[in-house]
Amino acid sequence: MLKSMTGYGAYQEQDDICFQRWEIKSVNAKQLGLRFKTPQYLSPWEPVWEREVRSFAFRGRVEAVLTLQIISAEASPLHLDQSGLESMIRQLEEVARKKGHTFVPDYTQIMRLASLWQETGVPQESDVGDRLTMGLQRALQDWDASRSKEGEALQTELRQRVATMRRQLGDLKGMTEGLPREKLAKLQQRVRDLLPEGSGEVDQERLTQELGLLADKLDVSEELSRLGTHLDALEELLHKGEEGGRKLDFLLQECFREANTCGNKAQDAQVSQMIVDMKTELEKCREQAQNLE
Repeated sequence: MLKSMTGYGAYQEQDDICFQRWEIKSVNAKQLGLRFKTPQYLSPWEPVWEREVRSFAFRGRVEAVLTLQIISAEASPLHLDQSGLESMIRQLEEVARKKGHTFVPDYTQIMRLASLWQETGVPQESDVGDRLTMGLQRALQDWDASRSKEGEALQTELRQRVATMRRQLGDLKGMTEGLPREKLAKLQQRVRDLLPEGSGEVDQERLTQELGLLADKLDVSEELSRLGTHLDALEELLHKGEEGGRKLDFLLQECFREANTCGNKAQDAQVSQMIVDMKTELEKCREQAQNLE
């Protein structure tokens, strides 16, 4: 199934160990780029989580944000610097003694000092990392479902536009089928109007050859045939629903190339307008293909 690179997913859970909420956001990008917003002490887990993300996607810029609150004291990453606390109290007692006062520690105030708390990471015996990995997997599943849903909508729209271009191609074939002969007849008539009949100044056989070559240059049957082949490949790719945003983009570029050549060679107002309409459809397809993985 074709998937969009743009998506959003979330998962949250609370148990007796922690509260966790994962949010996954992604936008378009040529390569896969990952960014984690998690507490610093969880950075050792990021390689594990990166593998989880890569199992779901290979293109796009993905951001994973974790909101975490540790509930269990045993799993807390914060530890009291007891030696620092004891040293602080001794020094405060010494200052109070010198000034003739008795120092009575206010532990409520002292414990608010951030410098006394150290982030040593989640204890190895706890399973917080595993719990967070499971939460990430579920958030990724939700995110992937949103990408699949949007990809399905894009796939439907692209198939409709390809069908429109298929009809336009049929009209172009009908419009250009006799175009070289018509152009040749007009050129021959133009030459007859300019030169008197029987004029010895012009080699009639050579003139006919040159006009024939010029008419051949107006023939766009090969370009239309290749354009039809590219549309066939687009239809097949969209029918299979394979992940192939890059392949879609390549095929659309080839369609642009053939349409441009056809418009330049035909030198016909109706054909040029039809080509403009087709290129409009192609441009809309390219915009949508940019969203596909």
